[in-house]
Amino acid sequence: MNKKVPNPIDIFVGSRVRLRRLMVGMSQEALADRLGVTFQQVQKYEKGTNRISASRLQAISDVFRVPPSFFFQDDDSSAPAAGAGHETGDVSTFVSSKEGLDLNRAFLKIEDAGVRKSIIQLATALSKASAADTAGDRTDTAPELRI
Repeated sequence: MNKKVPNPIDIFVGSRVRLRRLMVGMSQEALADRLGVTFQQVQKYEKGTNRISASRLQAISDVFRVPPSFFFQDDDSSAPAAGAGHETGDVSTFVSSKEGLDLNRAFLKIEDAGVRKSIIQLATALSKASAADTAGDRTDTAPELRI
């Protein structure tokens, strides 16, 4: 039996629907009600199992108050390539997780641009230290961090 594999773009668009739904704190059931479909259909859209038609994508855009292009963008400036890379999938998975959403919501509440920049520098330094530690290359001195 030949199982049909979802198109990577359908998976990406579905993951963006899920991301936006979680960002606004909406359940699959609530989105389904607004669209006039079952929550199982929303699950299939989010997994990329079922393709989202243009008219349905417009309806989803209206519900979330974002342009349809939001669902094709990896960030504010670029659209995904037809086989979006592994790193993009990792970022989407993290941002869609409870931990990722909590982190993003907290970060967005910080109004001071300098503080936000310091948090990014801290996270970068910690990730480099963690990578070095994992690789066994950890030195006795931690990277300098200015806050």
